[in-house]
Amino acid sequence: MLLWNMISYFCCMKSQVYAFRKNVILYIIFGIGLVYIIQLFVLQIPDNAYKFSAENNVLRYITQYPGRGLIYDRNGTLLVYNEAVYDLLVIPKQVQSFDTLELCRILKIDPKDIIARLQKARRYSLYKPSVLIAQVSKEDFAYLEEKLFKYSGFYVQARTLRKYPIPIAAHTLGYVGEVTKGETERFSYYKSGDYIGKSGIEKFYEDSLRGRKGIKLKIVDVFNREKGSFRDGKFDTIAAMGTNLTVTIDATIQAYGEALMQNKKGSIVAIEPATGQILALVTSPSYDPNLLVGRVRSHNYGNLSNDTLKPLMNRAIMGTYSPGSTFKLVNAVIGLQEKTLYPGTEYSCDGPGSRPIRCTHNHITPLDLNDAIQHSCNSYFWNVFRSIIYSKDNGNVVKGYQCWYDHVVSLGFGKKFNTDIPFELSGNIPEYTLYDGIYGEGHWNALTIRSLSIGQGEILLTPLQLANFTAIVANRGFFYAPHIIKAYGNGNNQKPVEIPRQQTHIDAEHWEILVAAMLDVVEGEHGTARWYKLDTIPYCGKTGTVENPHGKDHSVFIAFAPKDNPRIALSVIVENAGYGATWAAPIASVLIEKYLTGTVKRTWIEDRMLNANLISPEE
Repeated sequence: MLLWNMISYFCCMKSQVYAFRKNVILYIIFGIGLVYIIQLFVLQIPDNAYKFSAENNVLRYITQYPGRGLIYDRNGTLLVYNEAVYDLLVIPKQVQSFDTLELCRILKIDPKDIIARLQKARRYSLYKPSVLIAQVSKEDFAYLEEKLFKYSGFYVQARTLRKYPIPIAAHTLGYVGEVTKGETERFSYYKSGDYIGKSGIEKFYEDSLRGRKGIKLKIVDVFNREKGSFRDGKFDTIAAMGTNLTVTIDATIQAYGEALMQNKKGSIVAIEPATGQILALVTSPSYDPNLLVGRVRSHNYGNLSNDTLKPLMNRAIMGTYSPGSTFKLVNAVIGLQEKTLYPGTEYSCDGPGSRPIRCTHNHITPLDLNDAIQHSCNSYFWNVFRSIIYSKDNGNVVKGYQCWYDHVVSLGFGKKFNTDIPFELSGNIPEYTLYDGIYGEGHWNALTIRSLSIGQGEILLTPLQLANFTAIVANRGFFYAPHIIKAYGNGNNQKPVEIPRQQTHIDAEHWEILVAAMLDVVEGEHGTARWYKLDTIPYCGKTGTVENPHGKDHSVFIAFAPKDNPRIALSVIVENAGYGATWAAPIASVLIEKYLTGTVKRTWIEDRMLNANLISPEE
């Protein structure tokens, strides 16, 4: 009996253990099932990511590229707009056998090129789209669209290219090109195949001009045909067009300036003195901005880069020149400010004081300041410069030179303006430490650096800086840093660009003396530009003939007009053209007449300037 009871007890215990294990296993299975159910719910209901991934074989993600902002001139003339083109993209994994020759005929490319591009796309990714042919024209797209259903894995994406209805101001406007690998790494906004501003306004205002990309999800059938929007466009995003810009450039004057500089090397920079707005920024030789658009851009860019005349160089802001006799005005106004010079101060072209720098002009002697500017007397301004350098603390050269240097820099020389003009150079106004390094401390003086008195030696200025100085004279002592953009914004939301006024170190009364002398340069009996005065518009100017160690002298002229309440200030530099009065002065005079009156009556001067070929004179 006892044995039976013990057997019954162990059997009962074993049954309970099995029941417990069974329950544990059931709980585990139930728990795992519950986890799967919850996960499936999360994946299928709140989170569509896996659903989208599963449907990638029938969905196409199409980037919506925004139109870049339009660019207008100061008077509302359209300078840059967008034209529709199309990129042909390929997803290598989806490509099936296709008629290569037919596709090449439509796109006007070589079959070997298609094969090479397909191989490149495969190396990039079998599953991600790659641009096979960029910038297909509207005409070619019309043929391609009819045949596209036969090309599995290929599809077209719309975008825009820049167009220039008036082929002017190429350097100022700049151009757009495909992003480099480095640019995609630096800026997360861009992907391979995107476009970005590469130069000029397009580069400086890229963030505003580019707009914001959007995306569309399309359902595609097995024949590569779009069947409509996914989920009725619920997940699409809209592209936003870029911001429009209004530039300060006057398209009429810009075009006229470029015509005047045709077949010449040099630049014209014209500024509105009251605002600092650049009216014209001409560099020559130049090029048609439409050359750097579309599939021919790379070929044309190579040709322009290899051109020995350097048409891609913007001489107006990157060319650096000795200013020559135009710099005599700078030394004159500094002398007046430092009271080492007065309007009645006379210096002679004869005698020991004139010997270091001889005067090259035939005139009476001695001269006062007005006559010295009118005749552009070298000896006079050597004496002016010497008096400034020796003016401090019993002839302390370093202190005198530093005084001169500080005044020159306050006039906008030797530094960048740092507005919206990309790639501008600062030029060079030498510090006294340069001469300490060359000659040794205490071993140089005014005689050692005498070339600075007539705008030669180590002084280098850009045409932009020279035009800005002319605007300072026109304003009688102040300026607004030169800039290109007048306003930005779309529709009625235009916002003007505001530039702070800057005051020079020179008192206002000293500028009037320069203004009177510059008027006599143009209208005086002995003025070096007297052949180019205007009958109805009094304007002020100064000629310059700049020594060029590499060839013929450069022709330079600065001017502003009218004399009172001036509306335009400009610098003109014609390289290797000789005297300032021969080419630069007449070019400036007809441009002033054109801007202020709308027409040019002195057609004999205009015709000579328009038709002259100073690059290839034999032509």
